[in-house]
Amino acid sequence: MKEMAKTNETQTKEMPTSKRNAGKWGGLVLLSLALAATGCSSNKSENGSGASASAPSQTESAAPSSASASASAEDEVKPEAGAKLVVWEAKEQQAYMKELATAFEKEYGVPVTIEEMAGGDQGGRLATDGPSGLAADVLTLPHDQIGQAVKAGLLLPNDLFEEETRASAVEAAVNASTYDGVLYGYPKSVETYALFYNKDLVPSPPQTWDDIVKFASTFNDPKQNKFAVMWEFVGYYSYPFIGSFGGYFFGDNNTNPKDIGLNNEGAVKGFKFLQSLKPILPLKAGDVTYDVKTQLFQEGKLAMNIDGPWSVGAFKDKVNLGIAPLPKTPDGQPSISFSGVKSYYVNSYTKYPLAARLFANFASSKDNQLKNYQMTGAIPASREAGEAPEIKNDPIVSGFYEQFTHSVPMPSISEINAIWEPLKAAFITLWDHPDQDAKTTLDQTVKTIQADLASK
Repeated sequence: MKEMAKTNETQTKEMPTSKRNAGKWGGLVLLSLALAATGCSSNKSENGSGASASAPSQTESAAPSSASASASAEDEVKPEAGAKLVVWEAKEQQAYMKELATAFEKEYGVPVTIEEMAGGDQGGRLATDGPSGLAADVLTLPHDQIGQAVKAGLLLPNDLFEEETRASAVEAAVNASTYDGVLYGYPKSVETYALFYNKDLVPSPPQTWDDIVKFASTFNDPKQNKFAVMWEFVGYYSYPFIGSFGGYFFGDNNTNPKDIGLNNEGAVKGFKFLQSLKPILPLKAGDVTYDVKTQLFQEGKLAMNIDGPWSVGAFKDKVNLGIAPLPKTPDGQPSISFSGVKSYYVNSYTKYPLAARLFANFASSKDNQLKNYQMTGAIPASREAGEAPEIKNDPIVSGFYEQFTHSVPMPSISEINAIWEPLKAAFITLWDHPDQDAKTTLDQTVKTIQADLASK
């Protein structure tokens, strides 16, 4: 909800103003996921049985079967003797995860090593490193990646703690962590991105893109690296220029890969509007990276930054931070962002399936989700955590919630992986060459995607 965004894009690390009444919005953050439940629950699979077909035998580790384990309580599960775990997490989660690892070792006697890996990279690395025994035991995936991982037999079902997870997490988060009726994930956070703004530079957030254009005319100074706004030119963060104008990834609520809407009339209109914004950000698309815009925003040289809750921790002590919905379209319509659910998953090739399950469940508990929120700004997926005062009364969270109401879940079908790179190339091409015809470029992009899908 950087990863979120969260996807095969490596930059997914996978949301009126943030001054609105926090009591009104903050307490509704998690309830809002119910609005997206239908989009999150459309998962289908060719291999709902999970990892058993291709993963190594778990008999030596005495992993319980799904049938007998579903009613197990946490205090009845013990880690394997001599267990030690490796967990992958993104850069912005490192400080929190190290504290979590220390707490887990204190309680269970299992040492945990936290290795840094961008959220968008973890699924790909699991596919290559899992079978060879080099992957982490526990990792974090955005919900759109689990279909491919399940089909490849890379994930163990959440069988030991299924009942507990279903009772504690919001329904849409559970649905998003489920594939072909089998729960695999341990939901940790929900997310979308929004407009971060420096209140010292922008006292009131802009309502429209026209407002940003006007502000940029007085604020921008490229020679001094001063810019009004930045976002990454990838399908996740740039989706508002597609979905807000009538374009889409897949038809039938992102479940039909035979219907690709990236070159329809609405998508072309959105890309043309994107090209018209080049004067307010006169840089090559490849020069606008997460690290660049993060540093400039921290230094007060970037007034507004489109980012997600995973980055709040990088700014809350360095910037007079406000969070607002994305600017409205020229037609006055809300900008549509992608939203997602991040969950912990257990590698089917782990040598310690019991300890790994314990860690995933421990990490996704209400208390630890609240701690993650306090340290990084991640919005909890736990129902009970969502009712905590610190969530209800947080104006930052309320800003993300307002954008969340104007979001759609990322597609969860595995065909999504055929879209990211061709779409990123289209964004870069059309931004770097604003005179290039959008329709021609997008037609070719769709042909590339269709050819990739046909080859599988």
